[in-house]
Amino acid sequence: MAPQSLREELAAIADQHGIDRMGVCSAAIFEDVRKVLHDRKSAGLSADMQFTYRNPDRATDPSRALPGAASIVVAARSYRRRSVAPEVGPTGAAAIAEYVWEPHYAELRVGLDAIADHLTAAGWKSRVLIDDNALVDRAAAFRAGIGWWGKNSNILIPEAGSKFVLGSVVTTAPLDVSDSPMPDGCGTCRRCIDACPTGAIVADGVLDANKCLAWLVQATGSFPIEYRTALGNRIYGCDDCQTTCPPNVIAERRDEAPVTSGATAVEVLELLNCTDDELLERFGAWYIPRREPRYLRRNALVVLGNVADASSPEVRALVKRYVSSDDDIEREHALWAAEQLGYDDLTISGVS
Repeated sequence: MAPQSLREELAAIADQHGIDRMGVCSAAIFEDVRKVLHDRKSAGLSADMQFTYRNPDRATDPSRALPGAASIVVAARSYRRRSVAPEVGPTGAAAIAEYVWEPHYAELRVGLDAIADHLTAAGWKSRVLIDDNALVDRAAAFRAGIGWWGKNSNILIPEAGSKFVLGSVVTTAPLDVSDSPMPDGCGTCRRCIDACPTGAIVADGVLDANKCLAWLVQATGSFPIEYRTALGNRIYGCDDCQTTCPPNVIAERRDEAPVTSGATAVEVLELLNCTDDELLERFGAWYIPRREPRYLRRNALVVLGNVADASSPEVRALVKRYVSSDDDIEREHALWAAEQLGYDDLTISGVS
């Protein structure tokens, strides 16, 4: 089968499975991205983040994921949704990042699996990579001409923005590729840089993970005290650099997104009253450091200190319970919340 014909068949499959954009690029090593990953890792900008930084040489060489790789089919699926404002109790609602409101990666995988199956039936080897350390998916999307690198380090798709999950099929099929990266579309705009609550975008397209709230809620240890107030009501992720981005704003104005069927926030009281098993059952799809629920509680206690109604007996009782926790991480952040809420009489033993 001619490479162009096979590519057209794959595009039809992508369309049938709700994939919004598809491109095809070569599987050559991403030399420039490899250097960037090494340089930023050496500079400490990756913090303890392992995703693609764990092994930059592997993450930038598709043939390490599939020997004999010739092409990469890259797909983008929109996760843009709108929410109905949740009811807020005295402990406040903790916000969840938009991309995890629904299982978009799982839905994207269905489409990419169908593409991979078609390639296999045509006699070629293939491997699906979604949110995987084995490939810098944004680099593949850029090379395939799906979008340009935004100043917020996301891929921005013309007239659609950046609210897309990305995935790829690495294949031995010599598809008709289009290694034609898109020119920069940001121009002089710096709204994402100015909107970042912690100043984590330290240069155009350069993110310092040590300051990024989306990473810090996933990191181990104590939440950095200098960024706790900036966390606001976020329990997972941070969308500020995207919600202020003009392509996303224009897309929102032009086409009303469907109402999400998933949870957009969680009541802090509810979360802090869950057992370990309940937390992992409800939020196990999230990246939870070491799969330890204490880190969800850590984040929730910071949110509590930022948004809770200090006059509520319910809030006070919750803080009092956690300042007596046997877990040092929970206790530390409960004490911070107590200070923020003006509960100066609470002690580490929980006696008031």
